[in-house]
Amino acid sequence: MDDHRDPADDVRAPATLGRDTGGRPTPPPPLDQTRSIVKALEVVEKDSMAMAESFTSLFDSLRLALAEVTSCSDEHMQCFSDAAGRLQESVLDAATKGNRYIHSCLRLNEEMKGMENLAAQIKFLRKNVDSLDSAVNKIIRLP
Repeated sequence: MDDHRDPADDVRAPATLGRDTGGRPTPPPPLDQTRSIVKALEVVEKDSMAMAESFTSLFDSLRLALAEVTSCSDEHMQCFSDAAGRLQESVLDAATKGNRYIHSCLRLNEEMKGMENLAAQIKFLRKNVDSLDSAVNKIIRLP
């Protein structure tokens, strides 16, 4: 006896596989047809396992890619939030400094209004000093 037997040899077809349209039992298929069916089933099983492994690998890759994208999105949102917070602080600081500048300009403007009167008084004094200087010069030059 040969120890290397085909697994299809162990497959025994039942005495009747079914019934034909007249209700008579159908004969079992020939042994070589049974072997080819078993071999085809083995090929289908092998291909199915390969497809299952491919799908498993694909889903693992997709899961990893989704995790990376989610992580990156989370990091980008955190970065955006930090940048927006810093921008808000800078805008508030600039607005505060701008308000101080405007108030300083308004105070200076109010102080400058008083300077107009002072300038008019200084002009008047200068005119009087010039007149006095001219009079003194005339007195000093008299011989």
